[in-house]
Amino acid sequence: MPSRHISPQSFDAILSELGDDPAIPDPHGIRKPSSPKHSSPVPPHQPKERIELKNFSSPEAFNQLRQLGGFAVFGLFLIAICIGLLMAYDSLKTGSEALNQESYKQLTELKKELALLRSEIEQDQDEFYEAIDLLEVSIHSLKENRSITRLISNPQALPHELELRRWRYLGTSRIGDSQQAFFHTGKSNVMFQKGGLVLGDWRLTQLEKDAATLTHAQGKTLNLKPSKTE
Repeated sequence: MPSRHISPQSFDAILSELGDDPAIPDPHGIRKPSSPKHSSPVPPHQPKERIELKNFSSPEAFNQLRQLGGFAVFGLFLIAICIGLLMAYDSLKTGSEALNQESYKQLTELKKELALLRSEIEQDQDEFYEAIDLLEVSIHSLKENRSITRLISNPQALPHELELRRWRYLGTSRIGDSQQAFFHTGKSNVMFQKGGLVLGDWRLTQLEKDAATLTHAQGKTLNLKPSKTE
């Protein structure tokens, strides 16, 4: 077999590639040191899903998952509370609107009843005032009728009227332009000139053959005749 010539550098490279082989001498100490057997290096190209699965299988990851679940439950509970409050608010708002409408309706009906009652009261008041007016008129008329009845039944005599009624007309005489009348008072005979005062406010106003007329200042007249007094 032909012999090969290997340079020292090539031989060292081969030894370095072969590693720590006790059957091959390494007089120059150029072999690569071997790694400890008890250590197991992590493969450089280990899949990512496996690492994440290993991390989730640890107790810390389980605690984290449990905490996340608790937060999720608490969040759902808050959301449920918010939804319930919104529903309660909507229900309360709807009930309040219905109550307001019912109250407004009742107020409207109450206003109508008050207006009707007020109209009835005003009508009753007018009728009451009319009745009072009629009653006053009736009372006034009754008073006037009583006064008239009393005057008719018991006429009030003027001063000296009763005394003059007892006189008797005797006759008349004329002297020039003056005319006199003679009367008997029941005690004596007296003479008065026409137009003159006779007794009190009574004045001799008219003389005739069979009667003499006496007139009072208030307008009342009294006729005296020969046979009797009127």
